[in-house]
Amino acid sequence: KVCVLSCGISTGLGATINVAKPPKGSTVAIFGLGAVGLAAAEGARISGASRIIGIDLNPNRFEEAKKFGCTEFINPKDHDKPVQQVLADMTNGGVDRSVECTGNIHAMIQAFECVHDGWGVAVLVGVPHKDAEFKTHPMNFLNERTLKGTFFGNYKPRTDLPNVVEMYMKK
Repeated sequence: KVCVLSCGISTGLGATINVAKPPKGSTVAIFGLGAVGLAAAEGARISGASRIIGIDLNPNRFEEAKKFGCTEFINPKDHDKPVQQVLADMTNGGVDRSVECTGNIHAMIQAFECVHDGWGVAVLVGVPHKDAEFKTHPMNFLNERTLKGTFFGNYKPRTDLPNVVEMYMKK
């Protein structure tokens, strides 16, 4: 269990708690509901997010994701418009925070483009293909959206991992 805590769980949890830092009551989108994405959703739940929207191409993951705090779900295959537009429509302009946990460059772009102008923060966690390119319109930056990346959820293994293990032990 500690091996899982020291990789995927810490990465997702830390990406949300340490990097995205969603304010209490905020709306958070989690792209990818594998182990890292579930940990990112748990981080949003712990932070007090009021809406946690899980995005995944596999709807079989939705039920398990409820246990980690996801309140709503989107399967991009179910929509004729881009996911970022679906999220903007659902949230009156965009989510407060998004955390991308897939490594898919298209999901990374969607995670950035779905955050709200003025205060939205997107955090990239997944590792893309070495030749992948991130392309978005410059206005997305000029409209005061923030893009961040993280490795290992910005945890320092030697000093921070015992706290993650302690949180796990306390359920």
